[in-house]
Amino acid sequence: MISQFFVLSQRGDHIVFRDYRGEVPKGSAEIFFRKVKFWNDDEAEEAPPNVDGVNYIHVKVAGLFFVVTTMVNVSPSLLLELLQRIARVTKDYLGVLNEDSLRKNFILVYELLDEVIDFGYPQTTSTEVLKSYIFNEPIMVDAGRLPPLGPAAMFMQGTKRMPGTAVTKSVVATEPGGKKREEIFVDIIEKISVTFSSSGYILTSEIDGTIQMKSYLSGNPEIRLALNEDLSIGRTRSSSHDYRSSSGSGTVILDDCNFHESVHLDSFDIDRTLTLIPPDGEFAVMNYRITQEFKPPFRVTALIEEAGPSRAEVLLKIRAEFSANVTANTITVQMPVPSYTMRASFELEAGAIVGASEHTLRAKLTFSQESHGNITKEAGPVNMNFTIPMYNASKLQVRYLQIAKKSKTYNPYRWVRYVTQANSYIIKDIQNSIKEC
Repeated sequence: MISQFFVLSQRGDHIVFRDYRGEVPKGSAEIFFRKVKFWNDDEAEEAPPNVDGVNYIHVKVAGLFFVVTTMVNVSPSLLLELLQRIARVTKDYLGVLNEDSLRKNFILVYELLDEVIDFGYPQTTSTEVLKSYIFNEPIMVDAGRLPPLGPAAMFMQGTKRMPGTAVTKSVVATEPGGKKREEIFVDIIEKISVTFSSSGYILTSEIDGTIQMKSYLSGNPEIRLALNEDLSIGRTRSSSHDYRSSSGSGTVILDDCNFHESVHLDSFDIDRTLTLIPPDGEFAVMNYRITQEFKPPFRVTALIEEAGPSRAEVLLKIRAEFSANVTANTITVQMPVPSYTMRASFELEAGAIVGASEHTLRAKLTFSQESHGNITKEAGPVNMNFTIPMYNASKLQVRYLQIAKKSKTYNPYRWVRYVTQANSYIIKDIQNSIKEC
């Protein structure tokens, strides 16, 4: 049973607020935001999930806080899933989910909330079912006002290219002229977690992947999605994977996977083909996990050396291990330094990180006091975040995307892209001699 639902901006402003039962004291949104913003896990006070008998459950999506409150004992997993679904349904109808789109379409958003939740009880989160009850048209956010998406925003199909903003369309909006463009988008998104030793050996590795689909096809035609023929599910002791090859060949071994309820697996064991009738909106066709060692996209070497009693020099080398025709973007590298560091200056080679290239970052640290002990124990570990479009570490491939034809002239657009992102990419220890590099 839900008492309230609200959406807050990163500044704590109310964007959407709905009180279903009137049992939670006023000011709950301010209390929640203050607790989340200033709460420290080292402190003895209560964490944000429960304050003064009110349970707060939230997720952060696209920089926005989606929050529900309740006075009773409700499964947190249920409410977390509900919040994720509300965010997804909102994105399906608005096309893009951000503060601007919510403010411009607040009437449509409240109309959605009235159908999704009734007197605190969830009713439906199906984009397709909600179409029968939603009558307001979305006000589309100007694509020019969105932040640049970079190379990862390009869908490719042979020589054809379409910007990623194509998937920011609403499921209920029509093209100019009243026509609907027949197209379908498939994303293979992989989030990788890798931990390296100081010498570059892989200590742990894991891939959390998902095949996302967003359909703008009318009439709900049947779709056949074919994956690698040599795809294997379930690891055995004899399982092996030649991660040194980047050609996409070789057996792909999944530890486990699950499928959307609309997927039929009649022929999956035979030819690794998924058959489904896609519902409206964006959904995950398949989720999978891989824990077997794979070829990491980057090799990072971190070195540090004392250059005097109150100075040190850090050297970070990043080598891209993927194909030269692939470019990584939104790359950040973080390394904690000693707490008494007073100043840092950097030298960084210019240019984008493309495959088979190497980049070096030098940082000169100045300390407010003399260093005592081993400086490598006070610095690190190195943490890296990145996005690599048109690359996937597992080598899972879409062989073909087949759509049942309504007529001889029916030929909708099909767009497939691969995206690899860092979930946790850590170099555990730092070497203490730059001369070794």
